[in-house]
Amino acid sequence: MPANLLDDPEVGVESKQYLWTLNFGPQHPATHTTLRLVLDLDGERIVKATPHIGYLHSGFEKLGEHLNFNQYVTVVDRKNYISPPMNEVAWHHAVESALGIELTERCKYIRVIIGELARISDHLLCTGAAALDLGAFTAFLFAFNQREMIYDIYEEMSGYRFHPGYTRVGGVLQDFNDEVIKKIRRFLGAMPKVLSDMEKLLFRNRIFLDRMRGVGTLTKADAISYSCSGPIARASGIPIDLRKDAPYLVYGDLDFDVPYATEGDCYARFQVRMEEMVQSMRILKQTVENLPTGPVNLPIAEKFSLPDKGTAYNSMEGLIQHFELIMPNRGAETPRNEVYSAIESPNGELGYYLVTDGTQTAWRTRTRPPSFIHFQVFPLIIKDHLIADIVAVLGSLNIIAAELDR
Repeated sequence: MPANLLDDPEVGVESKQYLWTLNFGPQHPATHTTLRLVLDLDGERIVKATPHIGYLHSGFEKLGEHLNFNQYVTVVDRKNYISPPMNEVAWHHAVESALGIELTERCKYIRVIIGELARISDHLLCTGAAALDLGAFTAFLFAFNQREMIYDIYEEMSGYRFHPGYTRVGGVLQDFNDEVIKKIRRFLGAMPKVLSDMEKLLFRNRIFLDRMRGVGTLTKADAISYSCSGPIARASGIPIDLRKDAPYLVYGDLDFDVPYATEGDCYARFQVRMEEMVQSMRILKQTVENLPTGPVNLPIAEKFSLPDKGTAYNSMEGLIQHFELIMPNRGAETPRNEVYSAIESPNGELGYYLVTDGTQTAWRTRTRPPSFIHFQVFPLIIKDHLIADIVAVLGSLNIIAAELDR
């Protein structure tokens, strides 16, 4: 029976009756979230896959038009909830682009640090869960043990382990203390052994390799046609990375490489993410060792940034600025502007289209989430594979439903 049976107009009803339909999700442990796939099957072979989205739609974009620029950071945290600080960096990068704000050097370094920690955390979950879905439980434990160390860093710097809500317009919640730096260095000391152990467990594992190599192949041409970015595009031979190609914060001053592969299969995407964690550690070492001194927030004379608690409690000017920015009938007048700003998130290009109207709340907020783009690729690369390959392909795309549905 041909693989394109459903699309062949000459195939009669009698032949189509041998196909059957299977719902994969939205409640299925291998989807890791609320994703639904409607599969048309010829035995165990997938003839057609139709993704259905919207099961985790939360109105996040509309909330961006009702909450002010600082309040909305608690919402963007919950889009890609595997790497929340990276969402915060993306959001306030867009806001500051619209307002014409230039950050202090120390704040730029700190945002790079929290962003790269988030990237490692995201990749650890993706690679660890990819191994778990194929039966390799030990590698999953190695990855999640290391993620706990990242949560400890989040807790020390902000008071929250999972959704730190750390960035602010023109700065961050509070400066790093000595304990945060110590924990980052401890994490960097432990990370190489974890990656080495995962590689020893998986890169020579016959079952793992057979389940990943040649499965879910995305060609370079298709990756370009579908606007893929991040590890998905780089695994298909497109070495594009916004940290290199459109540098922001202090990435232009840092020494790191952009890993890429040409095979475009699940194994290539796994390898790219593993190597990206190595490059993120290079970035973290440079930023931690060269972290400049000075303030992390703009001076209160700029009128846009919330003063830290010490300034608000002990300075008349700080108290006045806090009052002006917080009270609903007050507030600084912002420029009327329209921008699109993007960063390199763990899954690819994460962008915000933002329209400001002179108030502290966006008139229009629109997200360009990589998960939404990449989920469209799934029907293409899963065709003609078996049901058992779904977990490998879906895991390699790392679709996060809260970011997908928004």
